[in-house]
Amino acid sequence: MRKHRLFSLQNTLGMKMARWWNSSFFIAFFFVVLAVASSLTSDGDVNDYPFRNVSLPWDVRVEDIVKRLTLEEMQGQMANGGGRNGVGGPAPAIPRLGIKPYEWATECLRGDVGANATAFPQALGLAAAFSPELIFGVAEATGVEVRGIHNDLTKQNKYAFHAGASCFSPVINIMRDSRWGRNQETYGEDPYLTGVYARAFIQGLQGNDTRYVRASGGCKHFDVHGGPENIPVSRASFNAEVSERDWRMTHLPAFRSCVQAGTYNLMCSYNSINGIPSCTNKKLLTDIARGEWGFKGYVVSDGSAIEHIINDHHYYNNTVDTTAGCVNAGCNLELNNHGNTTFLSLVQAVKEGKLSEVVVRERVRPLFYTRMRLGEFDPPEMNPYSKLSSADANTPVHHDLAIEAAMKSFVLLKNNGILPLKKSSFGTVGFVGPFADNPKQLMGDYSARVPADQVTTPLKGLRSLAVTAQFASGCDDTHCKNYDTQSVTKAISNTNINFVFLGTGQAVEMEGNDRPDTELPGQQRQLLLDVIEKTPAGTPIVLVLFNAGPVNISFADQDSRVSAIMECFFPATATGDALRHILLNDVKGAVPAGRLPFTWPMLASQLPPMVNYSMQGRTYRYFEGEPLYPFGYGLSYTTFEYSNVEHANSITAGQSVSGSISVVNKGSLDAEEVFQVYIRWRDASLPAPKMQLGWFQRVTVGAGQHIRLSFEVEAKTMALWVDGGWQVKPGIMDIFFGGQQPNQQRTVPSNVITSSFTITGTKFLGQY
Repeated sequence: MRKHRLFSLQNTLGMKMARWWNSSFFIAFFFVVLAVASSLTSDGDVNDYPFRNVSLPWDVRVEDIVKRLTLEEMQGQMANGGGRNGVGGPAPAIPRLGIKPYEWATECLRGDVGANATAFPQALGLAAAFSPELIFGVAEATGVEVRGIHNDLTKQNKYAFHAGASCFSPVINIMRDSRWGRNQETYGEDPYLTGVYARAFIQGLQGNDTRYVRASGGCKHFDVHGGPENIPVSRASFNAEVSERDWRMTHLPAFRSCVQAGTYNLMCSYNSINGIPSCTNKKLLTDIARGEWGFKGYVVSDGSAIEHIINDHHYYNNTVDTTAGCVNAGCNLELNNHGNTTFLSLVQAVKEGKLSEVVVRERVRPLFYTRMRLGEFDPPEMNPYSKLSSADANTPVHHDLAIEAAMKSFVLLKNNGILPLKKSSFGTVGFVGPFADNPKQLMGDYSARVPADQVTTPLKGLRSLAVTAQFASGCDDTHCKNYDTQSVTKAISNTNINFVFLGTGQAVEMEGNDRPDTELPGQQRQLLLDVIEKTPAGTPIVLVLFNAGPVNISFADQDSRVSAIMECFFPATATGDALRHILLNDVKGAVPAGRLPFTWPMLASQLPPMVNYSMQGRTYRYFEGEPLYPFGYGLSYTTFEYSNVEHANSITAGQSVSGSISVVNKGSLDAEEVFQVYIRWRDASLPAPKMQLGWFQRVTVGAGQHIRLSFEVEAKTMALWVDGGWQVKPGIMDIFFGGQQPNQQRTVPSNVITSSFTITGTKFLGQY
């Protein structure tokens, strides 16, 4: 075998030369032979390189690759992170080393985006499930499908956009404004919930093999990124002015959780932070991520974000300075959607002395480390994930998981007792609204590719309820600028129950498109008002919503003619199936238990301006006034009662507080409950949120069953950013237990137990 030819040659010659060591002739001859051997290896069997030696440590193998690269080759690797329409990627092959191309740009938010794969519910809906186990399962299925499709494509030498096994997912920005177009991609407004979900997603996606990674994860958008997209200014030039405390206490914590979970990349965002663009922000990319958190992975720019530094932020005025600034700050890889790749000036930046080759090699290392852990340079038979293929995508098991995920995501906002439906068949049923039979708008942004005829719309899923189904969209699209009142009136005439399907969809809110307000789009409000007015008394009206950012439905909430309101977000391919199960409660787990992962304001006037990055007045942690529906809110078909809480009355600063509590399902239906624990700093002088989620758990409780639940609120959750670091301060901490937030005007019919404990001493937890 030629596998270790070079190493054998070196060892044999070394033993012989030892006898002749005093001869300068043979010393010279020895090194000439070594040079020739190395040259032969470079032109011969690339499998002889140490970076392909599976017995060597990872860092030794990575170092061997990197030291062999020319500056021009490193430029090619760092400048080709991928991009749409075939530009900006893949990273080119290096034939002399036997290194193949690699496509970095793959989106895996809740399925293999753009591929023929399973389309799970959009991220915000998954957040509403309040279930780390569910997000882990969805991420695991996504990782299997991404890797399987990647394996098949690379076998065919296809390295197109979205063909890689490195994910730019999940999105863990904080949902701070109801009007932001990208709310649907987030896990809601709470840093703690988002951090728990980020950890579960990364671990589920990447797998648990001790040697190889199934699909590498990456959290985005780093950082202080939560709108605007285009209203009132463009994201390409926006400067987020944020206080150090808000930055540390709201925008950074989930990213630290992501790093702790072992993410392989972070994506720097479009915006500037206090005047410095994220992708050239050394404090963010190096001082915090690498210095404080110990991040070892790579930073990739958002699509064309580095180009925006010149053209929109006007921070630099040429590609050489921009490349040097970004690479020195800690950016490893450029993602470009337009083909004007800035990092192609990397060699010139080194020549001009603005960037050192030492730094360039340091930035290249995590790129090849990631590819190595994915198994690219090892024999396929060693890697369990190399056995996956496209046949592992879109499987019946994953489709069932998509149905389960959608069911768990639905939030019941109102119910006068009509739900669950008491019978599975009605005479004549009215189905109206632009979301009744609109496959594309049910999917949400960043979805896997699913043919329209494979999407179960509400109309398809619920048609079996009707002997006679009467349907009218009423609108030509979800903008609903053109409204046909006659068709709606006809569809709801002489019916036994009417369903109204309203919302936003990608047409109204998505990446690049904010909403100017929180109203229902176009004439959708009028459509609902017409249904309320023209439906006979005694005929139930069920409003079903498909949206991410909250919409103004206060009039429907207060109108007794609207019997029930269900928030469904963007459930994707299994919408109709999941909705039928929840409305009928006809399968196990069909009692709604979703909870809002954001505060639903009564009116847009309760929101500060989009461009104001102070957290004052934003999210349940700082919100002023009464919302329509609070964070953590959601009804069930049963009720729960909490009692007998036990926990320490006093802890030393830096310790966790843990304990247990009893809960009983007082109804006649087996159901799931989201147990929520909140803490509140009693000392009003502290720079603290009004309230903070400290623990949650989704549990199943049988009808009439008593169970005992454990909880733990970690010290870091009690810490506040004070005087340049995280500190746990002495004093009294109130703690609340139940299935909802405490002290809300809008409540669910279960109790909240209030308790407290004392923190003694002060504990400095450091900077992170």
